[in-house]
Amino acid sequence: MVRMAQELPLPSSTSHLSRADLRRAGRDVLSLALMDARNHTLFLMGEFQKAMEEGGEELELPNVPGLHLPGLAPVLNPPLWELGRIGWFQERWIGRNLQRHQGPRADPQAPPLASAFPRGDALWGEPGLPPARRWEAALPPLDDIKAYLLSTLESTLDLLAMTPDEADALYFYRLALFHEDMRGEVLVNMAQTLGWPLRVPLPKPGLVLDPITVPATRWKLGWDDSRKAESGCFAFDNEMPAHEVAVPEFEIDAQPVGWSQYVEFVMDGGYDRPEFWLPDGWDWLQVQQKQDEGRRAPRHVQQIGAVRGDALNGGVFQSWFGQTLRMALWSPVMHLSWWEADAWCRWAGRRLPTEVEWELAAHQASGRGFRWGDVWEWTASTFEGYPGFASGPWRAYSEPFFGRHKVLRGASLATRLRLEHPKFRHHAAPEADHLFCGFRSCAL
Repeated sequence: MVRMAQELPLPSSTSHLSRADLRRAGRDVLSLALMDARNHTLFLMGEFQKAMEEGGEELELPNVPGLHLPGLAPVLNPPLWELGRIGWFQERWIGRNLQRHQGPRADPQAPPLASAFPRGDALWGEPGLPPARRWEAALPPLDDIKAYLLSTLESTLDLLAMTPDEADALYFYRLALFHEDMRGEVLVNMAQTLGWPLRVPLPKPGLVLDPITVPATRWKLGWDDSRKAESGCFAFDNEMPAHEVAVPEFEIDAQPVGWSQYVEFVMDGGYDRPEFWLPDGWDWLQVQQKQDEGRRAPRHVQQIGAVRGDALNGGVFQSWFGQTLRMALWSPVMHLSWWEADAWCRWAGRRLPTEVEWELAAHQASGRGFRWGDVWEWTASTFEGYPGFASGPWRAYSEPFFGRHKVLRGASLATRLRLEHPKFRHHAAPEADHLFCGFRSCAL
């Protein structure tokens, strides 16, 4: 699997900071990881600056074409807002949080200390500015936000140096690390959506294997809270509590659906046949077709068609960070909505996997060729709390999206390796095709 971290000039002594076991990171490694995350954030912002200076744009981007299309503005924030939010989040839950040593037991209603940044709570707090208003707000200049990021990181590292090497005491430091990694992926999503150049590699070739049969079993979905406590492991609130689920035998694709399979759906009139679409998905498609002058493929696809011999006009041409590239037909489909993934499955006589099927296969079928990590993968599951769910201190992370979003599993080419875990639950609205998302299917 290819990682964005390979593009960054990190010292060799910090190569271990990309490990997937940083959920258990102690104080010393965590300190280095927080610096690594900030370097990555500033690297991305530097790339943004270069792209916008070349295009004569400002970081506020008030007039970017297509930015305010219905359904797009709520999922894209101004780059300066994203940058300031990273600093604010770290300051709110560490520097300003007098209960930080209590970890997940901290009271989110306890009054925090005042922010070091004027208007910080108004700009970046929760609920704060609604998404659409963030594009209209008078945001601070980049130099001021960078100074804020520097001061908050210095404060965080000073406090961390005095923090006991215990899970509860380290909880908010780990949370801030993973939050910054997630916001970094948001910035990469933004660059792709707006066509800004970033050095993000395409998926590497892999064997296309036959579907895998997973035998019936009982699977413990989520983190076992008692074992997590023993190991000092961090977990997000929506990953708990662990509970057993009976899983019947199922057949699942060894890899995400590739372009060669998706082209057949398009050529068979899949975007014109309502029998393959759920009613809400068909309604969404009609709106998209009016906006996109007749949508017939996932987002960013410039041309799609069957390959006839060596014809140059066949295959899939998709925009990749401002360049139109011919996509390898074995590579995973990406930038499509949940509605499109579900429609392909109905056309193919298959279905999306549930999240428990995906998690079970990722754990038990990796030795038989189950491959993941190039794209986030839509599942059939609606995002809900597990039985007995209790919200963590960061209340806005999970609960507001229950019942509205769909679960994605896996990771993408823009995900930091340390954030990847087969139990991690990503989620998004079913129309969210701006993500690096694809899907795999199961037999009916």
